[in-house]
Amino acid sequence: MPEHAPTLQLIGVTVLAVAAVAWAGVLLRLLRRAGLRAGASGARRRTVPLPAVPRQTRVGPPRESVELTPAEQDAFAGLVRHLASG
Repeated sequence: MPEHAPTLQLIGVTVLAVAAVAWAGVLLRLLRRAGLRAGASGARRRTVPLPAVPRQTRVGPPRESVELTPAEQDAFAGLVRHLASG
């Protein structure tokens, strides 16, 4: 035990070291459970999605498109040129 370090400081360092080891253990366990494993090529993911993340579904109307007349195309091109020039 170093003579210049108070007892409470040594206890604090010990508590922080134990907390860091516990945090690292929990983090590794969560990563293993999520399917991340360090291998020769780095971290790999399983193809199965995480059970806590819900599957995304498309909500809303389907995409629509409208053909522009030649006059509307010219007007749009003029507007784009006007906005591009400043």
